[in-house]
Amino acid sequence: MIFLLPGGERRRVEAENGQSLLEAAYRGGLAVEGACGGSMACATCHMIVAEAWFDRLEPPSEEEEEMLDLAEGPTPTSRLGCQVRMSPELDGLVVRIPPQVLLE
Repeated sequence: MIFLLPGGERRRVEAENGQSLLEAAYRGGLAVEGACGGSMACATCHMIVAEAWFDRLEPPSEEEEEMLDLAEGPTPTSRLGCQVRMSPELDGLVVRIPPQVLLE
């Protein structure tokens, strides 16, 4: 998968099937906040899925949609990184990480 970082860098990360976007970001050395540790109790792992990929994802739960309302600058293709799980169908997924989510 590819993470698009605020400064324009494209970071390619090998994500395993079943791994969340948040876990893949950590694996790729990205300092994404994820304050609740991936338990969907915050919106600090807010990520923006490229529009071309968004419809390939499982739809967000009602709880995730409510949590996204707390994210800073949500977009129509926003998701919580802890809730999107990688699968073979998502090979090549492109996700933008908003600047407020990075701890760097």
